[in-house]
Amino acid sequence: MDPAYPAAARDAAAAPAERILVVDDDEAIRRLVSASLTRHGYEASAAADVAEAERMLAARSYDVVILDVMMPGEDGLSFCRRIAGPDAPMILILSALDASSDRTVGLEVGADAYCPKPCEPRELVATVRALLRRSRRAVDEGPQTGRILEFGTWQFDLVDRALRTSEGERIELSASEFSLLRSFVSMPRRVLTRDQLLDSAYGSGVDVFDRAVDVQVSRLRRKFGAEGASVIRTVRNGGYMFTLPVVRR
Repeated sequence: MDPAYPAAARDAAAAPAERILVVDDDEAIRRLVSASLTRHGYEASAAADVAEAERMLAARSYDVVILDVMMPGEDGLSFCRRIAGPDAPMILILSALDASSDRTVGLEVGADAYCPKPCEPRELVATVRALLRRSRRAVDEGPQTGRILEFGTWQFDLVDRALRTSEGERIELSASEFSLLRSFVSMPRRVLTRDQLLDSAYGSGVDVFDRAVDVQVSRLRRKFGAEGASVIRTVRNGGYMFTLPVVRR
């Protein structure tokens, strides 16, 4: 038996099972992944393609979607791009496409993590667990004092999990972008290493490739438009720095 299972079982007994949707056109992989998740206390469902997954997501909520890329009909990357957002489940891409460019594209279209095939079931479950831990932490921590952070002409709403311009335009943030920006604004004008930012955006225990934080920072910068590179500055051989002073109200 997986030595991590007893702890997972205790966690499952203490709270409702978190729901995982496995989307893959390979029936053997769907069964293997679903069985492994079920053994660890999760409620696993499966879909053979994007159309079926979309119907299931419309019928009930899920905490994580494990998504293959190469499937008949709409591919996983296109589906990820369509559904990624603040109200979407965490998205974990599981794909045989394992080049650095493939992983980069997956994160750029909105995935929260990327695992290559073949993937050991224990590694996959550990990644799911870390993503859920990060999601719970974002909800549990909440704003400590004041929900609005102001910097420059921007407002960051910790409750709505959104960025707003001076004109009040709402800019949606994915779960990873929200976690990353919250890390930056909690330590403005300090250099944060890639390891610190990876742990914040993904949570400890998620094995991500070394360019993942650069991809997420690039996505976050785009939310700031032309100001992006000056708001989040690259520090050579150091990491990144959020350059604006932050006021909480």
